[in-house]
Amino acid sequence: MINVAHELKKARANGYAIGAFNTANLEVTKAICSAASKADFPILIQTTPGAIEYAGLKQLFDIITDEIKSSGAKAGIHLDHAHDFLTVKQAIDIGYSSVMFDGSKYPYEENILMTEKVVDYAHKFGVSVEAEVGIIGREEGGRLSGKAVYSGPPEVVKFVEETGVDSIAISVGNEHGAPEGEKLDLSLLERISNVVEIPLVMHGASGLSHGDIRHAMGIGVAKFNIDTNIRKAFTSALESSDETDYRVAMEDAMAHVEKVVLQYIKLFRGA
Repeated sequence: MINVAHELKKARANGYAIGAFNTANLEVTKAICSAASKADFPILIQTTPGAIEYAGLKQLFDIITDEIKSSGAKAGIHLDHAHDFLTVKQAIDIGYSSVMFDGSKYPYEENILMTEKVVDYAHKFGVSVEAEVGIIGREEGGRLSGKAVYSGPPEVVKFVEETGVDSIAISVGNEHGAPEGEKLDLSLLERISNVVEIPLVMHGASGLSHGDIRHAMGIGVAKFNIDTNIRKAFTSALESSDETDYRVAMEDAMAHVEKVVLQYIKLFRGA
């Protein structure tokens, strides 16, 4: 397993990024690990609480760790968008190397207090913690859940100082679900980057242009989350398949996912 905090700091310092790719099953996990192994570049493999509910925490953890080991991929396991301490604790206790506590929709001061509790517990085990300031208006999968609230530089500074988080996810025009016209407020992003030193995280990166991604990497974003484009690659391959043997259809879908992940790794590693 990679040291997530170390890898993200190194990425920010050198102007590249770590791709964080979501999975909920064996096939997508195998495709992600195969791509990472071929690229010989560090990544994160993410599971959301929804994925854990679908497949089971231990089952997913065992699948991911086994595939990382067998493929030789440079990877860590990250918990994405946990909204309560119990889910975070369960992931840390089973062996996750990185966790995100998303308290962005709680009142600001409550978000700080809850994140502090997560950081205190996680750091005892050497686990990296990501949190979020500002609100992304769409949930995972693109479901509209409210109005986006952009992250403010003063709020981000105070949050980082009081919680001790290792990385911070921000809202600067990014949205889950790759909605049409997704575009970053790069000026706001740069102002945030200028006042905090820790790695910045970009959720909802599937809908961003490669130009915005490259620009964001150059001003402090060290982790990009990719989920929607993985889902699209996998499901579109299955939908267009004429195979009656689902194993053959799955292999083709895995190849499509691997191609997407390799393309993103090439983008994130930059020059």
